[in-house]
Amino acid sequence: MRCKPANAALGRWRGTELAVLLVTFAMVSTAAAEGPARQVEVYKSPWCGCCAAWIDHLEQNGFTAMVHEVEDLSPVKQMAGVPREQQSCHTAMIDGYVIEGHVPAVAIDRLLAERPDLHGLSVPGMPQGSPGMEGPNPMPFTAYAFGPDARAEPFMEFDGN
Repeated sequence: MRCKPANAALGRWRGTELAVLLVTFAMVSTAAAEGPARQVEVYKSPWCGCCAAWIDHLEQNGFTAMVHEVEDLSPVKQMAGVPREQQSCHTAMIDGYVIEGHVPAVAIDRLLAERPDLHGLSVPGMPQGSPGMEGPNPMPFTAYAFGPDARAEPFMEFDGN
């Protein structure tokens, strides 16, 4: 199943929607410090099937997802500090970290176990064979760690599927 990017022309963020998003991010950060580390907050387009498949992958690996469907993910990615080069089709938050794109659950598990001083993980683009992008002709892909300075370094390598 292919993921269609959200069409920014379909909906514009109004001030109230952006304020709700800011409050939600603040609540997620607070809850992450107090709540279970396996709760992930996901922001995705309502039309994206591969994002839903990635959420299924997380849930099959013991995570609980709270999903927010938004038409324009640009403000979410900007507020979350996701570097442009690391962006994909959905953005998530877990225990104070940002997860961008089709990051495998095993990489998130490692992140939460090691608790490195970084901003988050990403799998840029939508590589065939990553969780949610399963299908023919899987390709190797890399999960990157990125910091607030937008530098990214390889975190884990995957063969695909």
